[in-house]
Amino acid sequence: MLLRRRSLTLVLILLVTPAFALARKANIILITLDTTRADRMGFLGSQRGLTPQLDGLARESVVFTHAYSQVPLTTSSHATILSGTYPQFHKVDYPSVPLPADVPYAPEILRSQGYRTAAFVGSTMMDPKGGAPGFERGFDEYDAGFRLRSPDEDRYQSVERRGEVVVEHALAWIRKNADAPFFVWIHLYDPHAPYDPPEPFATHFRSEPYDGEIAYVDSVVGTVLAQLRAARLYQDSLIAVMADHGEALGEHGERGHGIFLYDPTILVPLLFKMPGQSSAGQRIDDHVELVDVLPTILEVAGAAVPKPVQGRSLLSLVGHQAGTSRSVKAEDRPAYSETDYPHRAYGWSSLRSLRTGKYLFVEAPKQELYDETTDPTTDHNLASASPAVSGTLAAQLTSFRERTSSSAPSPGANLDPEQQAKLRALGYVGSGHRQTGPKATGADPKDKIALANDMTDASLWIGDGRDQEAISKLEEVVAKDPGIVDAYDLLGAAWMHLGKFQDALPALRKSAELQPDFAWAHYQLGLALVKTDDLKSAAPELETAVAGSPLSAEMRYLLASVYARTGRVEDAKTLLQKALELQPRYYDADLLLGFIFVMQKDPASALAYLQEAIDLNPNSSKAHQYMAEAYAEMGDQETANRERARATQLKQQDSR
Repeated sequence: MLLRRRSLTLVLILLVTPAFALARKANIILITLDTTRADRMGFLGSQRGLTPQLDGLARESVVFTHAYSQVPLTTSSHATILSGTYPQFHKVDYPSVPLPADVPYAPEILRSQGYRTAAFVGSTMMDPKGGAPGFERGFDEYDAGFRLRSPDEDRYQSVERRGEVVVEHALAWIRKNADAPFFVWIHLYDPHAPYDPPEPFATHFRSEPYDGEIAYVDSVVGTVLAQLRAARLYQDSLIAVMADHGEALGEHGERGHGIFLYDPTILVPLLFKMPGQSSAGQRIDDHVELVDVLPTILEVAGAAVPKPVQGRSLLSLVGHQAGTSRSVKAEDRPAYSETDYPHRAYGWSSLRSLRTGKYLFVEAPKQELYDETTDPTTDHNLASASPAVSGTLAAQLTSFRERTSSSAPSPGANLDPEQQAKLRALGYVGSGHRQTGPKATGADPKDKIALANDMTDASLWIGDGRDQEAISKLEEVVAKDPGIVDAYDLLGAAWMHLGKFQDALPALRKSAELQPDFAWAHYQLGLALVKTDDLKSAAPELETAVAGSPLSAEMRYLLASVYARTGRVEDAKTLLQKALELQPRYYDADLLLGFIFVMQKDPASALAYLQEAIDLNPNSSKAHQYMAEAYAEMGDQETANRERARATQLKQQDSR
């Protein structure tokens, strides 16, 4: 009788206990905070009171007080986090450079271990169709879908999303997938410039909007934690929180990130809330890196770490008595960082750095050496006074790069016009072209930082109601440094946004002249020439653009429109069909191709394209007018009259 009661009790427990509460692999929630400084975290010593939710999580986590990003750029740093490899290995050194298919990748590895996988990202920077091609690999769901900003939209409906929207999508997915182990990545972009927190944070932090963004993101993280607790998923999950990089707020003259490798942009918050809250309250002071995140996650998940992974699991540092700290040891592994952004965007020198023991060493045209124990703000360069130390660290850095670099060629960036415009809207001014010459040559960014600030400001002003200010600023930039090719590109874009296409031409011609192999420069020049009705000059520029952008449907469409207007109709048809192969359901291409077939007295071929155009844009008067002409050619006057009436109605609506 007792045995029967015990058996019945066990059955009842199994019936009322959710499947995810039974013994199984730990759920993994990875939260990346874009552009978040370590010194704004209460759990890392800030007295600003910005992060109560993260501080509470930190008390139940292992906190790493000296964690360093490998590169101060969003896409590149996330490639390191998710692959466990250094930038010189994965080669994603700039937004829009594809993630190579052969580097290890967290979602792919975890999915092979039975995990459901999903990503929810906050901006086009991490959209596979924006700044992060290839990042969707291994994810069952990748929630992105950003688009260019139209005149009646704000940026949070187009190129980025508020954190609360990202989290809403993520939590909906978790609710549907909590019956099996899952890996979910939540990317919160809000602290990135421009600093524009929502209310009540905007009012409360009016004088320090960056802090308002941090406080807002903290509240959003709190929503995630509360919902995980409510769903009884918090206790036994691994929750990893980190910044991809920090943000300079004037230190060493930098505003933003991407140029320098000092602590404001490289020192980042990092914590792991372990399953069962084991090791809660531990604070570890050893130098660690974001490249260590993937092997740590894999060890917690019980998955083998692939051989190419270059980071180390941080669990080897965890396990001493809860609530204690581990001090930095002299034998700690050095922390490496780099940035190619100065080279890629401006033609200046790239930078590399090594943090080891008490020193920060920066390899630059003018070497830098700082003793961070006595000079935490890195104001006193000791390189000339300590040449032996500088020489030793320079040799160590060179050796480290040789050991950790991949011999595979960089995939490079191949932006289409929409990608380029999306990145510009986020303040990334580098056009993605490959600068000639070694990365370590060129001007020292320390001598040019004011120009970088001006370029970033101008890129954010274009299309945001401040185009004339952007033009004035960019004219100052090219006067001071005529070698910054993207200044001409941005200057032309600002004039074009104002509708002054003739004024845009000198800058765009200079941009194309300075980078003859860069498709985007020729596309912009070709577009401006089309707008000024110089079709003869536009055609060769657009032909160069198309040749250099094999995946751009938009470039093919624009060249086809030029061909159609200059008598090269068959060439136009070929380009339009190729554009539709690259981008099915492309309204402009469908409309133009349908029109060409109507003009060639081939209405049967025209109908499919025109119907597609109407499906995509039901209020297109042109599509209905062309459809009417096609049906009239086929002898179907009733349908032709109906389409003609609809076209007239839509034209009248447009004129109101």
